[in-house]
Amino acid sequence: MNALISQLINLFASVILILAFAMLSQRRIVNLIHLYTWQGLAVVGSTVVVAYVTHQHHLFYSAALTFLLKVILIPYFLHRLINRLNVRWDIETLFNIPTLMIIGIILVVFAFNVALPIAKFSDTVAHGTLGIALACILLSFLMMITRAKAVPQVIGFLAMENALFLAATSATYGMPMVVELGIALDVLVGILILGVFMFQIREQFDSLDIRHLEKLKED
Repeated sequence: MNALISQLINLFASVILILAFAMLSQRRIVNLIHLYTWQGLAVVGSTVVVAYVTHQHHLFYSAALTFLLKVILIPYFLHRLINRLNVRWDIETLFNIPTLMIIGIILVVFAFNVALPIAKFSDTVAHGTLGIALACILLSFLMMITRAKAVPQVIGFLAMENALFLAATSATYGMPMVVELGIALDVLVGILILGVFMFQIREQFDSLDIRHLEKLKED
């Protein structure tokens, strides 16, 4: 039974990693939002399984909060945002997609090598997913630094927060509920502020390319 539960948790973690790769290679912004939503749903599934096995009831509340925030509210807000901004495509990346995939694979190998000795000290049922969580963090960071547009960078930041939540669940069965509520509120407020920020960029430069912000320094 424990082996089956462990495999189920690893399955959810693997789905999260695959979705992180898919987000890294995706050019269409609306598809990025869909992938982020599915990733949030996979995080919810992994959290529910860990909560059921370990009888950590606060994780059920964490899963419900994650579902509400990352599967419903944030995707809804992002869809409304891109509709208002009339944005559908993000074709500019620092490297081409095959190069990004190769860099991503290297980051995954690095993450597993770093996490392996750390995971040995953890006795949680999900300790095997720590390497996957670290790999997802690095892939999300890579997506943020290789995109020129603001919206994909915001989605990369949100995907990184998903990976951090998975890492917390893997290592310590999550964080105290007060901390999770605070983080959820911070993320939601951050999304609202970034939405206003994007509208200001669009109004000022008629583009969401953040490289236009360099003109402000020149002025």
